[in-house]
Amino acid sequence: MRRWTHIWALLAGLAAAPAASAETIDVNGVMRSYTAQLPAKRPAPLVIVLHGKTQRGADMITRTAWPLIAKRDGFSVAYPDGLNNAWADARPEERRAGRGPPEGTDDVAFITRLVEKLVADGTADGRRVYVTGISNGGAMTMTLVCARPDLFAAGASVIMNLTDESAAACHPSRGLPMLIMNGTVDPLIPYEGGRGSSYFAADGFWPTSKTVAFWRKLNGCDANDATTADLPDKNPADQSTVTRITSRCPIGHDVLLYRVNNGGHRMPGLFPDAHFPKLAAGLLGPQNGDIDGAEAIWTFFSQFP
Repeated sequence: MRRWTHIWALLAGLAAAPAASAETIDVNGVMRSYTAQLPAKRPAPLVIVLHGKTQRGADMITRTAWPLIAKRDGFSVAYPDGLNNAWADARPEERRAGRGPPEGTDDVAFITRLVEKLVADGTADGRRVYVTGISNGGAMTMTLVCARPDLFAAGASVIMNLTDESAAACHPSRGLPMLIMNGTVDPLIPYEGGRGSSYFAADGFWPTSKTVAFWRKLNGCDANDATTADLPDKNPADQSTVTRITSRCPIGHDVLLYRVNNGGHRMPGLFPDAHFPKLAAGLLGPQNGDIDGAEAIWTFFSQFP
């Protein structure tokens, strides 16, 4: 009962959130779209939220707590739209499942132009710009952190791992705080790497442990010093739990893993992340309700100006 009271309170707050505005921006002659939710007081911190494949930015507005958290804490959020509902991250085509964006799509340029625009017009505080994404959006997040670390203060990737190709393409000029949030029974992006069990899965993913180790090494963390904490099982009905694993890193270079035990290809949270929850559970695995993914990510981001 307490959980449902919390959900209804969140939904009521979401209904009262300021209306987001749809905008377009020209990127190399291609009109790209995004939706922005802006606070009254600006410049403000900015979070770029990248949707998963087959989705649009609007899905991140209706299926996550980002709008409510932004309203509560007074920061801006931009929800960009990928072409063909997908992102051109650093993976080659054989590491992708399903239809990708048109050939030649430059999503690094798109997000760069978007950040520059929002900083230039006084919307965003250029010292506090963050990027996060789910699934294909998580891969794009890692691509952006690797390609343009000068734009961001921290990044967070949900239900995604690196591949040989995306790791080889990662040569950032500096390390950034990085959060990884992966489920251990994800049928598309397997926690232990390789190819997922889903018919729609691609092959060649690193294990989550190797992905986290990559970011730890990049950030100068102690490879052998991590602290593990099992979080409270607030929602036993979801049959999953969350373990928080921190790393010993230089100040401002934190690497944090949320391991969602028995979690699927889903964003943990109090909001249903699909129109048909039972179908999603069958295809994508369980959604954890012990934590809210957006809340955990914002708590991480807010430490790093």
